[in-house]
Amino acid sequence: MTSEDREYGAVSRRSVEDEVDVVAEDTQKTAKDGKDKKKGSFWKELPVLVVVALVLALIIKTFVIQAFYIPSESMENTLLTNDRVLVNKLVYRVRDIERGDVVVFSGVDSWDPEIDLEEPPNPVAGFFRWVGTAFGVVPGEKDYIKRVIGVAGDTVKCCDDKGRVTVNGVPIDEAYLYPGDVPSQSFFEAKVGEGRLWVMGDHRLVSLDSRSHLGDPGGGTIPVDKVIGRAFVIVWPFSRATTLPIPDTFGQPALKAAAAVGGAAPLLAGFAGAVPLVLWRRRRRLSGR
Repeated sequence: MTSEDREYGAVSRRSVEDEVDVVAEDTQKTAKDGKDKKKGSFWKELPVLVVVALVLALIIKTFVIQAFYIPSESMENTLLTNDRVLVNKLVYRVRDIERGDVVVFSGVDSWDPEIDLEEPPNPVAGFFRWVGTAFGVVPGEKDYIKRVIGVAGDTVKCCDDKGRVTVNGVPIDEAYLYPGDVPSQSFFEAKVGEGRLWVMGDHRLVSLDSRSHLGDPGGGTIPVDKVIGRAFVIVWPFSRATTLPIPDTFGQPALKAAAAVGGAAPLLAGFAGAVPLVLWRRRRRLSGR
């Protein structure tokens, strides 16, 4: 091999190495540029993703399911302070509110709050409180959670000779009450009007429920249209996660039969009054012939 061939070969190898270095450098630069663009794109899209997530969450919260924070002891031991529950807002579109349901309702313009919350010091704090309330992180000042004891047409009374609450004369076995509580410290009797509910807390000694509002319009009952939904599950803390079914005592056949008779009473009374009137008119017609 001549010196010219060796020199040519060396130049060729240097050219190839230079080309490889250029390609590698371009590849690294392209990859780096791609990563930078992805990072930039992610940070630009993040606010949009957050807004979309908030909007979707608020839509679900408004129409389907909402989380609620338990602020007081009024439903112990079924619900403890700081528990979070999920509330079904659609269930009462397909069925009526039933005795034994645990419901969340608004007490705006009626009941006083069970807890006192300080006013937000500024609009920013007010906004974050609103968001916290919407997602069940902080309590709502005018939201209440109680158990439905009586529905429209029911007569709720306390107490019978064994100290039990009765609904339409049928005693209910309230095994869910806070240990040591009696069904009621005070005697009462209330007729539940159309479109209204009689509600009580499971911790009767501390619960400010229908019994505390007997002198209010409605005689302590709450309007059905103030009910936000049915609490059906505890979701926080995880150690207490469980469903909130209707207690068996509200499924008593005697209770349902009494309710049916009570609901039919006006109709039966109408028939009872109409029959003598029809017979009297018929007798008059016959005697006039």
